[in-house]
Amino acid sequence: MSRTSPADGIRFAFGTLTALPVRVTRWDRDAARAGMQWAPLAGLAVGLLAAAAGGVLTALGAGPLLAAVAAVATPAALTRGLHLDGLADTADGLGSAKPAEDALRIMKQSDIGPFGVITLLFVLFAQVAAVFQLYADSWARGATATVVSAAAARLALTLAARAGVPPARPEGLGAAVAGVVPRARALGVAALVVGAAAAASVPLGAADAVRGAAAVVLALGAAELLLRHCVRRFGGVTGDVFGGLAETAATVALVVLALG
Repeated sequence: MSRTSPADGIRFAFGTLTALPVRVTRWDRDAARAGMQWAPLAGLAVGLLAAAAGGVLTALGAGPLLAAVAAVATPAALTRGLHLDGLADTADGLGSAKPAEDALRIMKQSDIGPFGVITLLFVLFAQVAAVFQLYADSWARGATATVVSAAAARLALTLAARAGVPPARPEGLGAAVAGVVPRARALGVAALVVGAAAAASVPLGAADAVRGAAAVVLALGAAELLLRHCVRRFGGVTGDVFGGLAETAATVALVVLALG
């Protein structure tokens, strides 16, 4: 097998973490390692498209609530709802309080249980409320928050794919990417994204730059808590857990950015 190129990694990231028409040319551990390191770039693309959707509606005269709904709906559409589905399945698995094997079986079922429904409602309400508040303040703050939260969501996946985090099943996306990213590399990517979030918020003011960096750090902290809980409960990570981590990180980032 030839050496993995940056293009292979980018295609893997976009092809597995978004619904954008990108063909994955390699599906192996090396490509997965490169792809998960590029995951925040896929988040950046999703965030920019979400910000564009909110911006178009704002330019057409829509209010901040409709712009916020569009900005939250766009990432869901660009992932075919997979991250939200993963969040719901993870909530059902954790909420069942059953042993790992039974909880994983519940998560694989196609229906959504009460824990999943409740979690989806509160998460989506929180995301729309936060983005609405930011758009009501200014379009620039709403757009910046949308981009930062999307990048933070995919950065959480980079850290979740670090070495030492085991898969809960021998198959699926979780098994394909679990433990592929060296710890030092994952931390390096995290530092770059935190710095980029701060830099992107500088035009809004010094306080916003600090808040942008804090939003990413706190989003990663919340995702890490969920990750560790899932590893304890399920024995490792699954594709559903990755979806739950992404939505958790995005929500926390948006809430932090809406504060103050």
